Amino acid sequence: MKMTFVGADHQVTGSCHYIQACGKNILVDCGMQQGANPFECCDIPVDEAKLDYVFLTHAHVDHSGNLPLLYARGFRGHVYTTEATVDLCSIMLRDCAHIQMQEAEWKNRKAKRSSGVQAIEPAYTMEDADGIIRRLVPCDYDKEIEISEGIRIRFTDIGHLLGSSSIEVWLTEGDVTKKIVFSGDIGNKDQPLIKDPIYTKDADYVVMESTYGDRLHSTEKPEYVQDLADVINRTFARGGNVVIPSFAVGRTQEMLYFLRKIKADNLIPMFPKFEVYVDSPLAVEATGVFQKNIYSCYDEEAMELVKSGINPLTFPGLKLAITSDESKQINFDDKPKVIISASGMCEAGRIRHHLKHNLWRPECTILFVGYQAAGTLGRVLVDGVKEVKLFGESVEVRADIRQLPGMSGHADKNGLIEWVNAFEKKPARVFIVHGEDSVCNLFSECLKIEHGQRAYAPYSGTRFDLITNTIEYEAAPVPVKKRVFIVSDVFQRLLAAGQRLISVIHKNEGGANKDLAKFADQINALCDKWER
Repeated sequence: MKMTFVGADHQVTGSCHYIQACGKNILVDCGMQQGANPFECCDIPVDEAKLDYVFLTHAHVDHSGNLPLLYARGFRGHVYTTEATVDLCSIMLRDCAHIQMQEAEWKNRKAKRSSGVQAIEPAYTMEDADGIIRRLVPCDYDKEIEISEGIRIRFTDIGHLLGSSSIEVWLTEGDVTKKIVFSGDIGNKDQPLIKDPIYTKDADYVVMESTYGDRLHSTEKPEYVQDLADVINRTFARGGNVVIPSFAVGRTQEMLYFLRKIKADNLIPMFPKFEVYVDSPLAVEATGVFQKNIYSCYDEEAMELVKSGINPLTFPGLKLAITSDESKQINFDDKPKVIISASGMCEAGRIRHHLKHNLWRPECTILFVGYQAAGTLGRVLVDGVKEVKLFGESVEVRADIRQLPGMSGHADKNGLIEWVNAFEKKPARVFIVHGEDSVCNLFSECLKIEHGQRAYAPYSGTRFDLITNTIEYEAAPVPVKKRVFIVSDVFQRLLAAGQRLISVIHKNEGGANKDLAKFADQINALCDKWER
């Protein structure tokens, strides 16, 4: 019964934890890395084809984005998550695949201009995304689920995103049972639309995030609506656009919630009919998922609007840009407007086109409303860079760069402490993950010294024995080397297929001799065809 820390250890993105217990190989989350991460992540300790299950905390790509890559490399187990997360992943993972394929196509077009550069393949394809989506298993909140002999799980609403959860995992080997709680991303209180996080009472071990483990949100309740209205009024008075890089899932819907209120209360009196463009097909689809999950996930304030016959996510002047032509037309319209577009950290997607058209204009405002990871274009802009490169061209940063105060889907330091201190008995160990390097260290020390928690911040590759409560292998940080961003190629897919074949062979051990002989003949015939 062992746990290995794979991703988001002393860094914020790429969450992934591996458990070997009860004869099964399990992942909790399988996220994509975003931005510049300081340390290398270890490989998953077994071939992907040998993984049995994935337990997924929520749909954000830094927790779910590499699930199609698992499928591409042979994983055919099930992914257990909440019903709303299944709905969101069904659109988000396809969007990730689309971006992967677009970027590979763009790099290959660029490579044609250079001799001797080998064409690259996307990390995964739309077929891989569709394949893993078919493996998603929807689960209810607050219901214990028996996965297999010795393994039970339960999802609890953690208030970070529609469908987000912490996961309780019970593992039993012989007469020993251990319970691990994975926090996922712990939500901020009093957010629009979704409920506050629900706490868990007991655990032997806790694996918790620390994104904002070094900072506090304002003690005053944020005036999101008024603050956003002030930004819009100032920008429109200058004749500019308000461009909001926003995560398509979660943050975009919150912004629509605020903008509906702004319109209803006439807080932009000089431009009462101003238009709001949501330029993200993914965000449009995600908004539909929010509407579908009203009764299971909305908080009391949002439900009051629904009961009054008001749709909290729509209003006059809302425009949805689906096609690329509709997206391009937005910047040919001279009227001041609000443009909401993904991605939230400006690393990909249509937002980069809107930045190209608006960053150089001093009358415009670029308004950030979410966390910006180190190394991302969003973080660089927030930090005050004077010039950026977009689509091979240098663009001067003359627009007003702003952040909406208090806007966060993550609990701050006090919220994190409140969550972990809610356990009625102190866990045997609290593992600190999903935070920048210095934050993991600082938050771990805070929990140890000020709150008596047995906190520890592991580096990727650290292996822990859950039965003996000992660190079996303590990994050291491995700095990231400069790498060529060719994530996979066709031969790697062939190797992955071979790994899956070996896994299938092992799973058929003990089968009927007649069936095994037929299987062997089929494999040999395939080898005869391709052997050189």
